[in-house]
Amino acid sequence: MLNDTLKKRLVKDRPMTTVTLRVPVDVVESLKTIAPLKGFQGYQTLLKAYVSEGLRRDEAQYLDDGVQRLVEALKARGVPSDVIERAVNDMAQAH
Repeated sequence: MLNDTLKKRLVKDRPMTTVTLRVPVDVVESLKTIAPLKGFQGYQTLLKAYVSEGLRRDEAQYLDDGVQRLVEALKARGVPSDVIERAVNDMAQAH
């Protein structure tokens, strides 16, 4: 499942959408400062890179079929989401 997702992400002409975010001014200023230092032309490109990085990490952590099935089973048995998230994070850090 995850490999199919990654393959789709490599297609250059994927459909795009516009997203509006409210971000504190100081955060935008920091992004503008860091972007060229990391080789990005603009802060929006850096912001997209940060989102992509976090998304890839979370997809790898949560979308593994076995982990996903376990999470769903625990939710179905009433285990609180914060407990499940901490456990999944602990598993990821153990690797």
